[in-house]
Amino acid sequence: MTQSPPNEPDSPHPLDAANPFVGYAYSYPHKSAYRTLNPPVPLAEAWAGERRDGLFLYAHLPFCEVRCGFCNLFTLANSGADLVAPYLRALRAEAAAVREALPDARFARVALGGGTPTYLDERELAELLELLSGVLGTDAGALPASCEASPATLTAEKANLLRAWGVDRLSLGVQSFDEAEAKRLGRPQRTAEVRRAIEHVRDAGFPVLNLDLIYGTPGQSLASWLRSVGQAIETGAEEIYLYPLYVRELTGLGRTHVEPNDGRLDAYRAARERLLGEGYEQHSLRMFAKRAADGADVGPAYDCQSDGMVGLGCGARSYAGALHYSTEYAVGRAGVRAILTDYVHRDPADFAAARHGHRLAPDDRRRRFVLQGLLQSGGLDAAAYRRRFHSEPLADLPQLVELTDRGLAAWDGDRLKPTAAGLERSDAIGPWLYSPQVNELMAGGPVR
Repeated sequence: MTQSPPNEPDSPHPLDAANPFVGYAYSYPHKSAYRTLNPPVPLAEAWAGERRDGLFLYAHLPFCEVRCGFCNLFTLANSGADLVAPYLRALRAEAAAVREALPDARFARVALGGGTPTYLDERELAELLELLSGVLGTDAGALPASCEASPATLTAEKANLLRAWGVDRLSLGVQSFDEAEAKRLGRPQRTAEVRRAIEHVRDAGFPVLNLDLIYGTPGQSLASWLRSVGQAIETGAEEIYLYPLYVRELTGLGRTHVEPNDGRLDAYRAARERLLGEGYEQHSLRMFAKRAADGADVGPAYDCQSDGMVGLGCGARSYAGALHYSTEYAVGRAGVRAILTDYVHRDPADFAAARHGHRLAPDDRRRRFVLQGLLQSGGLDAAAYRRRFHSEPLADLPQLVELTDRGLAAWDGDRLKPTAAGLERSDAIGPWLYSPQVNELMAGGPVR
């Protein structure tokens, strides 16, 4: 298995750096490593031999009322009516192609993201849910389902519509309860608007409310950050996600050359202490959740390390074993709009094949499995690794020993679990485990 190159003799080890916020390792490899698939791969071929009885269905809505200054997701702000209706038509054609290629697919979980699904008006949102029901079949409404929302676009009617369809987790991108901080993030919003959206979630009866918060905002003090954390706790939110601010190329903040403040690690530690003291459990660097009540979140189990994801929509990823695929990737408005325009004008037959993606080498599939374990509090299950790959994780990735040597992970029986110090360095550990080949592809990936 290919190993990461040794460090230069005089350079600090990447896991010892004072700043652990290297990069958000939420998927491996990142879409910037994807390239044109020539020839295109028919979906039936891509999924041949893969299990289809516990898939994740993800629908991507690449529209927002405003693009936040930190956002590098595939989305378009204030697109107007010229793209939404054609987009839903194209999405329906893609959904039909997926169902035809995977007629025996069964799903374990569903998520609606973007972008902001609640950017759609009620009629459009109902149309989206109806076409997703066609993909899910009899499982529609019976599976754990999550949806992202913006306080600015979530109405009582939309909340009720989502809940009636079966969504049980509603995630609000709040980022800060401080209006001045939100504005500095390129996200003008009123705190009263945020609180009204939270009321809609509660009134509609969603079992799980998640609130996203960001630390490291320029000008943010530790006291103001903890006030936002405290206000999130006071809402009774079942989940709270804490995101360190990253300033990326072609984003609003990136164009103004601002930098996160240098107190991100102190902010994380203080918020972690507060949340643990309030009874939240830490599941990853970002995720804190109240202990689930007995019987909560019922439905078929989904294992992100062994099961696949079917993505619908422009910008959605699909994970079909050794093939990851999506549409092309862009951040800038012109690039996103060009890709969206191509998507809505596709011949329906074109949706039957993957055209842009990355074939994972055996080395990358092992690294992905390791990453998905180590970046969670539950850790890497060595027994599951052996069953999957018929080898030992330490034999394939001997560099993992460095995690235990540095106190960043420890063995608990047959699991290699991150310590508290390891969890807070997740955004350094993730990139450290990327293969040289993937790093090269990501560095040379088109950014537009």
